[in-house]
Parts: sequence; C-alpha cells; structure tokens
Amino acid sequence: MRTGMIRQAAAMAAAAIAITMAGIGTASARPELVPIAGDYSPGTIVVKTGERKLYLVLDGTHAMRYTVGVGKAGRQWAGTTKIDGKYKYPAWAPPADVKRDKPNIPDVIAGGSPQNPMGVAAMTLAGGEYAIHGTNVPGSVGGFVSYGCIRMLNTDITDLYERVSIGTKVVVTR
Repeated sequence: MRTGMIRQAAAMAAAAIAITMAGIGTASARPELVPIAGDYSPGTIVVKTGERKLYLVLDGTHAMRYTVGVGKAGRQWAGTTKIDGKYKYPAWAPPADVKRDKPNIPDVIAGGSPQNPMGVAAMTLAGGEYAIHGTNVPGSVGGFVSYGCIRMLNTDITDLYERVSIGTKVVVTR
C-alpha cells in the first residue's frame, strides 16, 4: 500500500513538472543565433517589422534573433535611432495618442504593476516616444500590436538589456 502511494505521488510530481516545463516552453522564447545579411556594425539592433523580429548583430554574419511585437497598422515607423535610456520596472505615462484612444487609462501606471505595459524593463529610443520594452501580455509578442514600440517577452528584454548599452544604434525597417 505504501509503495503504491509513493508511486502515485511520484507520478503526480512528474506530471506537475511536465506541465510546468511545457508552460515555460511556451511562455519564454529563447533568442536564436542566426545568420544576418547586411552592412551592420557589431552591436547594432536591427528591427524588421515585417518579420516581427529583432536582431542584435554580433559580427558581420551572425546575430541573436528575438521575436517581437511591433506597431499595428498606421503606427509603424522606420528609421535609425539609438538607445537613450535603460530602465528596470519603469513607471509608464501613456503618450497622447494612447490617452486619446483610451481616455480612462491612468495618467501614470507604476512600475511593476500588472497593468504596466512596459514589463520588467524598457530601453527608450532617442527622438520620440518609443521604446524597446517587455510586456505583461506575452501572447501579444509576435503580432502587430503596439503604438510603435517594440514589445518583447520579459525574458527576452532582460537578455537584450544586459547585452546593450545607452548609445546602441537601432535600425528599424519595414
């Protein structure tokens, strides 16, 4: 009888671990090492909005590739900028166009709040109201979903945040 209970408990534990591991696999993508073509300097971030991918160029032929959410129709942009700030658990104040579309949204959402769309970290981009940031809505990553920001899984923004610095060049293409 005791052996049967131990086996049952072990089977339940194994099932719980399998379910947990399955959840981890779907909730956190891993960046991939991939070839990259183009004349980009090492350290450059390249966002290809049509692919919904962000590339961190490692050398002349390789990059780390991350899946991202990008601007929805009418909210996409292209150009070259740089990272001008890095923040962990930033507070968020919605830009005017977000406030216009969602007038009941608070003027400021505290960092760490589940309602804060910036997730665990954000890197602001020079010359505008855009950022590369995490998200508390992982299902939105991979789509045309934002007002122009580049949205990443929290695990991915954490990885990228540690790899780049203020001043990093960012190239956004369609």
